[in-house]
Amino acid sequence: MASARRRSSEVSRSPRNPFAAARRSGRSAPHRSPLQSASVRHPPVIEEVQLLDVLSALVIVSVAVVLLFDYTNGFHDASNIIATPIASRALTPIQAVTIVATFEFLGPLLGGTAVANTIGKFVSLEDVTTMLSVTIILCGLAGAIFWNLLTWWFGIPSSSSHALVGGLTGAVLIAVGSDHVIWGFQQLAEGHLTGITKILLALILSPILGFWLGFFIHRLVFFLFRGAKPSVNRLFKRMQIFSCAGLAFAHGANDAQKSMGIVTLALLSGGYLETFEVPFWVILSCALAISLGILSGGWRIVRTGGFGIFKVRPIHAVDGQLTSAAVVFGASMVGAPVSTTHVVSSSLMGIGASERPKAVRWAKAKEIVSTWIITIPGAGAVSVLTYLLVDAALDMG
Repeated sequence: MASARRRSSEVSRSPRNPFAAARRSGRSAPHRSPLQSASVRHPPVIEEVQLLDVLSALVIVSVAVVLLFDYTNGFHDASNIIATPIASRALTPIQAVTIVATFEFLGPLLGGTAVANTIGKFVSLEDVTTMLSVTIILCGLAGAIFWNLLTWWFGIPSSSSHALVGGLTGAVLIAVGSDHVIWGFQQLAEGHLTGITKILLALILSPILGFWLGFFIHRLVFFLFRGAKPSVNRLFKRMQIFSCAGLAFAHGANDAQKSMGIVTLALLSGGYLETFEVPFWVILSCALAISLGILSGGWRIVRTGGFGIFKVRPIHAVDGQLTSAAVVFGASMVGAPVSTTHVVSSSLMGIGASERPKAVRWAKAKEIVSTWIITIPGAGAVSVLTYLLVDAALDMG
């Protein structure tokens, strides 16, 4: 009831163009379009019902777009999980995809909601109208999805996490200003990680941790099996079934939660939730979406992730998956969103460097790193452009 009252009261004060509203943050409103200035009037009750329908439709569209993003995340990011077992010829593509899709589905169901809380609370839209806040979310998602599809098409490992953060941040900055982004600098000085600071530190430090953890784990495993016969490769091939499943579970527990956080933010902004608490149907929907994404594709990125860094054998695949699973799942437990793409790639580099640095194709590594650097501003720029186009279209209408 309180949610309905909130949306109803907000409708009465919402302009037809959400971008024309004067922000409570103090920013002046842009000029009203001719359509908004027209003298056509409707009875107040009809206007309220019509606008409520529009708001509900926008929230539904937002949820659908988030699930689409989750789906693209599946065939974009999770394809890196099947790269190493396929590259080492331990599993066939069908076997790898089946195992990964199953455990990817279980990860969100059993992995908690700590990451969802981090992602859903790094922007503040409480004092923004429902229509504008939902539009911001849509524009941010447009930037992230476009960047995911672009890098997937060219077969370049990118990061859905970076794209999501960049897209949403860009949309918030252009629409309502920097004071609606929780930067977390002051909290960091007080010894508490939150907001953008927590997200960026997790995204930056996780591949570094993956590199060095992979380096030392491979050294240890290599030492333990230094006198083993070549037949030991059969053992490592069988072990990949478990290491691949573990990494898939960890990825689902981290990446699907990012979509859960955005869906919950949209529901909260639309007045369908009183507090930021992830409903079970959201958890289930995001788990299904990311699993379907895995079943749909990803071979382009598999080639870069598995074959493009160095020649992968079963021992490398097992070490890389165990390293990546430990880093990603550990991050999920503390609510830190990380990029599985980054962690898998960096752990493989660390493993290759520990064995023979010259065997690592560092040129390919540089290409991947350069893509990492431009993902946040690239997705942010797309979301800004999307917002400006929508704003201009409404003004021209």
